[in-house]
Amino acid sequence: MNPDRTPRLAAARGEIAGTSYSVHAPKSGEAPATVVLIHGVGMNQSVWSSQIEPLTAANYEVVVYDMLGHGASALPPAEPTLDDYAAQLERLLDGLDIEQAHVAGHSMGALVALEFALTRAPRTLSVAALNAVYDRSPAQREAVMSRAATLGDAPLDRGGNAGVDATLKRWFGDPVPAHLTQAAQAVRHLLLSVDPVGYARTYGLFACSDDVHVGRLTSLAVPALFLTAELDLNSSPDMSWAMAEAAPFGRAEVIAGARHMMNVSHPEEVTARLLAFFAEAAQRNGANATNVGDDHV
Repeated sequence: MNPDRTPRLAAARGEIAGTSYSVHAPKSGEAPATVVLIHGVGMNQSVWSSQIEPLTAANYEVVVYDMLGHGASALPPAEPTLDDYAAQLERLLDGLDIEQAHVAGHSMGALVALEFALTRAPRTLSVAALNAVYDRSPAQREAVMSRAATLGDAPLDRGGNAGVDATLKRWFGDPVPAHLTQAAQAVRHLLLSVDPVGYARTYGLFACSDDVHVGRLTSLAVPALFLTAELDLNSSPDMSWAMAEAAPFGRAEVIAGARHMMNVSHPEEVTARLLAFFAEAAQRNGANATNVGDDHV
């Protein structure tokens, strides 16, 4: 972050270069580090509501935004690339005068976060990939590609209520636990109201991007957390362990009993893991900066 930038004293909302965003100031009002949270396919920035207060209480500035094709943001190109989504974040940071940030993403957002960290490392303090997909099996790839092939421009092309309800069972459990009913209904509303064109274009990219970081994570130059859920079969613990093993500064963690929407179903645990990771990343980055300075004495 630019040390000369005046810290924001309250939540700020707006649009920059076609991206709808919200910025939440740290509780202390001091010049903070920034955390960017990136949602997954079919969601929008509101899905991070449970993380914002604890992060700002810990003196982080928090940026949430709508991915291309979601919420109030512009549509992606007809045949988007992952770099289109990473470039969206870069434009947003430029518009907000933020030089560096901790970047965390969920599902498709995790792929965007990793792409940003790999291609824009100087702007990345750390990267956290939540429920990320990586090197799917042939059966997993066939299932998701078949799903992508059915998507069109009409809301009912997503399977209507039945299709969304099947998704909720996969994401929250079958049946959905009583204590998660309200959260599941909120996610259901997001799935039914997302722009169908933006959804189809983004999901199509998500479906074919599980191998986009295979062979590239060895060059990931920043601290990396690969956090997933024990019961997430499509963004499995094995995938997170494999990514962590490939990344030079990576580690994997698994939240017991959780499924795909763990930032909603297990918000306290997810936020606690993020806070611990960001603090450790700051210490590592500070130590590295000191060592570089010592080398030039």
